[in-house]
Amino acid sequence: MLIDEACRDLKLPAFRERFIELAATSRREQASYKQFLLELLQTELADRDLRRQQRLLRLARFPRPKRLEDFDFDRNSNVTPEVVAELKSPAWVREGRPLVLIGDSGTGKRHLLIGIGTAIAEAGMTVRYTTTSALVNELAEADAGRRLSSVIARYSKVDLLCLDEFGYLNLDRKGAKLLFQILTEREERKATAVATNSPFTEWDKIFGDPRLCAAIADRITFRCTLIQTGTESYRFQTTQEALFPASK
Repeated sequence: MLIDEACRDLKLPAFRERFIELAATSRREQASYKQFLLELLQTELADRDLRRQQRLLRLARFPRPKRLEDFDFDRNSNVTPEVVAELKSPAWVREGRPLVLIGDSGTGKRHLLIGIGTAIAEAGMTVRYTTTSALVNELAEADAGRRLSSVIARYSKVDLLCLDEFGYLNLDRKGAKLLFQILTEREERKATAVATNSPFTEWDKIFGDPRLCAAIADRITFRCTLIQTGTESYRFQTTQEALFPASK
């Protein structure tokens, strides 16, 4: 059997694509057979890791690419690089600990939420991004179609659930109850990260029912990492500097 056909049957695409190139390099450098084989295997493993990362990032459904490396910490002194660096490691996700990002619009909450989610996906864990209103709408439609249990089960398996725009729109009692079910299923087993512009003292306005609000807040904040991004809009600063460069 030809090497190309064997690689196809064994599902070794990188091995197949790079065999001739690596064989020529090994011959030129007089590498041993063992070194040549090791190089091929490492190439295949690296390619599989890359494809897995790409697949996990697609499944996360981020609205746009954002990386922590691109976050401007100099612009926002409220956010400490050391805390964010710790969140790149998946340890807190494995422990099922929550993350809460609180701050006004334009302060970098979404950038951090997506950037952290991206780092976790690249570490090999499953991530799902959604806005809170979109999640509640999906749950309501599933409930109406008698598919609620399967949708909740699907969300309960995700290693990190990233909820954006938490509290951006007020929820009625039914919506709050549906969200509560998701959070209860994930509590202390799977990590949930939320980005909100509403301080904790205003959460009762979001959910209406004080007792339900307290239960939701308890599940989101217990053992959580809290990052407050402040009130000064980075986007507004950037726009001002673009329009009035002399004012920098």
